[in-house]
Amino acid sequence: MPQMMPLNWLMLFSFFSIMLLLFNVLNYYSPFNKATSLPSIKTIKKTLIWKW
Repeated sequence: MPQMMPLNWLMLFSFFSIMLLLFNVLNYYSPFNKATSLPSIKTIKKTLIWKW
């Protein structure tokens, strides 16, 4: 799109850069993504017996 002004390209680049930074900061500092206690190994290991 060569007919577009360079200023518009700069504004688009800055907008998407700011959105990327904002998204990453909000995901990093959000309290909702805290890891809960891991389930015990007994619940993870389930043996499946396949009968062919």
